[in-house]
Amino acid sequence: MGQQEHRQRNKPESRLGGFGLFDLMVTVVIAAMLVSLAVPAYDRAVSRAQIAKAVGDINSLSLAIEQYRLHNQDQMPDALLELGIDIPLDPWGQPYVYLNIQTAPPGKGSLRKDGKLNPLNSDFDLYSRGRDGVSKLPLNAKESRDDIVRANDGAFIGLAEDY
Repeated sequence: MGQQEHRQRNKPESRLGGFGLFDLMVTVVIAAMLVSLAVPAYDRAVSRAQIAKAVGDINSLSLAIEQYRLHNQDQMPDALLELGIDIPLDPWGQPYVYLNIQTAPPGKGSLRKDGKLNPLNSDFDLYSRGRDGVSKLPLNAKESRDDIVRANDGAFIGLAEDY
């Protein structure tokens, strides 16, 4: 055996198998970066799903209101409970807001309005107050932008800021 081979065999290992402090820090930084990308994407996906559920609920309730109107000589219900079905809460745990425009107080003061202050519907209003649970009658108000609304007598159902 040569002298150099003998030195290499008897040389103590300076590094044991495993991670060093630097390796661990790099791993933690990479994991933190991945989490910082994943959490906002997850929040956006949850928000889109909540909006889609509210749109579906409003569409279903609108159809039930129309069915009620057809069976009751063109009269709209005064409240959603008159429909005789289970009324779901919106995805944020709040009741949907319904207004029979036929029996609303005279004038345009109690009706939902678009950015030009025109009423959204001529038959009935139906909407969710959205994530913040707060709403104002005009859609261009800050509190109303996250509302899920029915507009143009049902031709549009969606996020108020998209109307």
